[in-house]
Amino acid sequence: MSVPVALLLLGILTSVAAPRLLARADWPDREPVVALWAWQCVVAAVLLCCALSMTLSAAAAWQEVRGHLFSGAPHGVVEAYALGAAGPWAAPTAVTLACGGLWTLAMLGGEVLHARRRRRVDRTELRERAPLLPGEEPGGRLVVLEGDRPDAYWLPGATPRLVVTTAALRRLKGSRLDALLAHEQDHARFRHDWLLHCSAALAGGFPQVPVFAAFRDEMHRLVELAADDTASRRFGRVTTALALVDLNEDRGVFGPSPTPHAELPQRVSRLLAAPPRLPAPQRLRLTATAALVPALPVLVALVPGLRALH
Repeated sequence: MSVPVALLLLGILTSVAAPRLLARADWPDREPVVALWAWQCVVAAVLLCCALSMTLSAAAAWQEVRGHLFSGAPHGVVEAYALGAAGPWAAPTAVTLACGGLWTLAMLGGEVLHARRRRRVDRTELRERAPLLPGEEPGGRLVVLEGDRPDAYWLPGATPRLVVTTAALRRLKGSRLDALLAHEQDHARFRHDWLLHCSAALAGGFPQVPVFAAFRDEMHRLVELAADDTASRRFGRVTTALALVDLNEDRGVFGPSPTPHAELPQRVSRLLAAPPRLPAPQRLRLTATAALVPALPVLVALVPGLRALH
């Protein structure tokens, strides 16, 4: 079996098996930060499989690519890949995967441009609703808006800004307000917006690929769980849960009818149930195991060459 075909099969296997294993596991909700890392490793492995398969297929199809790719390599290494014996499938495979790569870059670029436009609109609206006072310096990280609806959110950017409405300040007092602010600051500190943009671009660009849709959905869920945990470790799980309830109880989130924020009851229940964290050695093992997933395609691509050198 040629290496490009093996890489494609490995990518398909990873995209099918890894999401199922993560869905069946009971630890992602207990360790959302580790789960975020694991999902990124899975998607990186799938993309690496496609990129490496495209590169080797192109080398098999065109002598010019082969010369650049294996320049300086011993003759035995080139022979080990048997690129000269590739069938007629090499060129179409390389072109198809290259088109997929260009489409991925286009979707990522479009997502970034859309996010920037949306951010400019939000910041313009923010300046209109909360103009600077005389003598006030621009660039403050906390903005308080007049509003009858309790709300708090952060605007990503070079200088992330945390926006809180006066209704939220009136409703949440003391440690509950601190827990809410800690939750939003965690989003800004770890730039969760980039994870959401990348996952949205992949899911939008390849809607027929289930692993990318699952990646997008899990990113939205896990970043919220990770921020909940950050707030709960500083101010307590009950306090954080009550802050979520106070902020969202007027939106019909906790009623019988489904709403766009249907995950909030599950988040509150999780905080109140207080599932124990995994032991540190187990978290370390899971992190290391996830890191091996994207290393596997690289190993498969290098095996023939390494064997030839021995």
